[in-house]
Formats: sequence, structure tokens, C-alpha cells
Amino acid sequence: MNLTKNNQIILFTLMIILSFIVLLVSIWDVIDEKEWIIGIAVSYAILLIITIILIVIPKQKKPVESTDIVEEFEKELEGKLYHFKCPECDGIFAVKKSKSNNKKPFTLTCPDCGAVGRISPSPALVVEKIPNKKSKNIKFQCKNCGEQVSIWAEGTDLYAEIQVYSCPYCGEEQSMKTV
Repeated sequence: MNLTKNNQIILFTLMIILSFIVLLVSIWDVIDEKEWIIGIAVSYAILLIITIILIVIPKQKKPVESTDIVEEFEKELEGKLYHFKCPECDGIFAVKKSKSNNKKPFTLTCPDCGAVGRISPSPALVVEKIPNKKSKNIKFQCKNCGEQVSIWAEGTDLYAEIQVYSCPYCGEEQSMKTV
């Protein structure tokens, strides 16, 4: 269950409204002596469980269930590192290649959410603030041409099952292995 920020805000607002309604029913019960204590206690317990679930689920890194490739990753800044933004989760990640530039588009999983995306040789430029926190990096090397690629997540922990499906230098499919 991958919740977008808008969905999280909507669910959080809904939880506040429901909690307020249960509070009003609790007050009404006390004033009119309706003896709804068990129902109210169960309502508070359910709200607490749902709130805990909504807090825990977004922090878990789960693979994207779709096998479709998402939109092209966008390049954010250029320098020694290339920063990209995932269109699926809005996560920011960095890629460092060992040779001058990628001559071929290459496919990899997002280091934040596991969505599969493509980086073109000339990705679209977007400007956004890069988080200070960085994950540990993971390195891949092409078995065909020797190109190395280092990848890490910006602002979050690294997704456990990162894959690079093609070499950015020679374009060879399934040639990248972790080193």
C-alpha cells in the first residue's frame, strides 16, 4: 500500500474528524447516561489501530506491485552526481557513473520505492531541494564494458532490492552486477 502525500493528508484529516465524533459521542454518553462505554472503547481502539497502521505503512519499503515501467526519471541537478526524482513516489536519488556520460538510456529500480524506471541520455531538468540525509550507496558494474554505477537514496534509507537492468554506457541488457 503506497500512499501519496495527498492521500496521507486526507486520511489523517478523516481520522481527526472521526476521533472528534467519537469524543462528542463520549461526552453525550456521560451527560445522558446512555451506557455506551463498551462501544465507545471499541471505537477508540479501532481509531488507535488505524492510526498506527497509517503511520507504519508509509515508512515500510514495499516493492511496487506493477511490473510496468513507470515514466522516465527526471534529472534534477548536474555535477559530479546526477540527481533524479521518481514519478511514482517523488523520492530523490543520486547516480554516479564512472565514464563521462551515459550514451544509452538505462533502466533501474527506484532506490526509494522499487518502481522500475528509465533514465534517458538527456533527462528532463527539474529543480528541487535535495535532502541532507543520504543512504549508504550500492555499486553496480557492467560485465560487458566495465562501466560502474553507484546509486543511493537522498533523504531516506535505500530500498533493499535495487536492480540496474541495463548498462548506461554500452546499453547491454542484464549485464550489471553488484560489486
